Amino acid sequence: MASRLQRIEIAPNCSLSTRGALLFFGSICAVSFGVAGFWAARGFWPVLPFAGLEMALLGWALMRNLERRHHHQTITISDDEVRIESRDASHSVEVVFPRHWARVTLRRPDSPLHPSRLAIESHGRRCEVGSFLTEQERRGLAQRLTRLIGRVDESPSLA
Repeated sequence: MASRLQRIEIAPNCSLSTRGALLFFGSICAVSFGVAGFWAARGFWPVLPFAGLEMALLGWALMRNLERRHHHQTITISDDEVRIESRDASHSVEVVFPRHWARVTLRRPDSPLHPSRLAIESHGRRCEVGSFLTEQERRGLAQRLTRLIGRVDESPSLA
């Protein structure tokens, strides 16, 4: 009998393109350095280093945001195992749990300012999934994974 597979692919929503980020960064730099140059010409030269620092920080934040687009997670559930593959631009990590002993946990945040944490656990190991999802998406994924994986010592049909 062929084993059934359920595959879930998750990735962050990164709608900003590289070209869009460059246009945004260039326009903000032009405005910021234009205003700073205006005030520097009038003798308030200390605004220039602060404008440069602001633009460096904005550039760093945009680069970090653009790197997120390469992050993907694939959760494959078969009759026997749960396989989680996490990939980004530079490396890939795969974690495998026996399905019969795996459980899905959604931990509440310690503070209202922090997101919840969704993980698949088994035998003292855990793998966080969907850290880039919104709270509502994470709850929906937790419900779907619980239906597919079941609770400890329970393996529902994948049909």
